[in-house]
Amino acid sequence: MRRSYRFYGQVQGVGFRYHASMAARGLGLTGWVRNEYDGTVTMEAQGPEPLLTQLVSQLQGDRYIDIDGVEMKEIPEREDEREFRVRML
Repeated sequence: MRRSYRFYGQVQGVGFRYHASMAARGLGLTGWVRNEYDGTVTMEAQGPEPLLTQLVSQLQGDRYIDIDGVEMKEIPEREDEREFRVRML
């Protein structure tokens, strides 16, 4: 399963991308995360549904990250992806 997320709130300048990357890699997920110009963070993550849920829970539980809202939608899986990485704009 692959999901696209957009996170709103205090999500830039607080280590969000680093934390997301480390957590996703630890869970064996693939995908990417990046800051957006509007202050949000976009992430695509792929793996089993329980692990995707666990990833978002870990991000919400971080003491420096303050997520006010999350938009999520399921998107087609990518067979060619092998890792989780931080993307730059």
